[in-house]
Amino acid sequence: MEKFSQFRDRGSGISPFMPSPAPDSSLISRLLLAPLLFTLRLPFFLLYTTTYFLLLPLLPSPLRKLLLWGIFALTGTWWSDLQLDGVKRGSLSQQPPTRIPRAGTVIAANFTSPLDAVYLAAVWDCVFVQSFPDSRSVRRLSLWQAISLAVSPRQLAGPGQNEKRTTIAQLLKENPTRAIAVFPECATTNGKGILPLSPSLLTVPSTTQIFPLSLRYTPVDDTTPVPGGVKVWCGFLWKLLARPTHCIRIRIGEGVVNTAGAANGISEHGEASGADLRRNRSGVEDDNGELTAEEQRVLDKVAETLARLGRAKRVGLTVEDKKNFVKAWEKRRR
Repeated sequence: MEKFSQFRDRGSGISPFMPSPAPDSSLISRLLLAPLLFTLRLPFFLLYTTTYFLLLPLLPSPLRKLLLWGIFALTGTWWSDLQLDGVKRGSLSQQPPTRIPRAGTVIAANFTSPLDAVYLAAVWDCVFVQSFPDSRSVRRLSLWQAISLAVSPRQLAGPGQNEKRTTIAQLLKENPTRAIAVFPECATTNGKGILPLSPSLLTVPSTTQIFPLSLRYTPVDDTTPVPGGVKVWCGFLWKLLARPTHCIRIRIGEGVVNTAGAANGISEHGEASGADLRRNRSGVEDDNGELTAEEQRVLDKVAETLARLGRAKRVGLTVEDKKNFVKAWEKRRR
């Protein structure tokens, strides 16, 4: 893999875009158990998920969340370890409601797998958005779009010219009974590094909490750092359905406040300044130039918390570096 050494972070030596190797398994498991599990699960999984997404607009929120746990049950995926940062084990139930994500707050999650969106929707029924590098605007996503974004090359593309965009502040105002889920890294990694965060988080009102949330998987190759088409989907489904169990470790950090929100003209009601709203409605890329020192501190605090919770390192590689990595990876495979 020396060919891809240019895509290692210079400070830490981490390659956040390199696919994680599959864990060792016995010959019987590879040749007998895995094909059997995949063959038995696949028809039920396809029928269940297809029916769910066809009926999704008709389902009330509690039922949507309940049925999503059925997807985890079919694939043998369980959250085995949930912990709040700084809270002792066994005292989770004693924490106040303000200590965990809830309606009217923002979840800033690391981005590694299609399972990220499924878990967040099953627990919080979030409104999902796609962030872009150097842009404060976001694109609203359906649950299916959020799931497929983790394996799609769409994560590496910028916003379309005619694509409707908005801000997190505006979505908070329009959806007061739901949490907003953001993947501020903008592109998937293998979970070993945290990419520079999008400034989309800077539109969050100063009265709204931003909860850094880390999701880690066992086996580690449940992550999808290299996007692609049907082949990537098939590979992910094979790993998901051909193994008996998968585990998710969840870490939730303390709420971060956007102390730069007032300076940005974001009111406590989630309203941005008139100039910002005009830019977003027009669909023009809203790069507001260099970040102020306070804005950078807010993004650094979220990124540092994500890295600490996920036992990862912050890296200097960007989405542009990932584009170049994917091109080199595809060329190598051809």
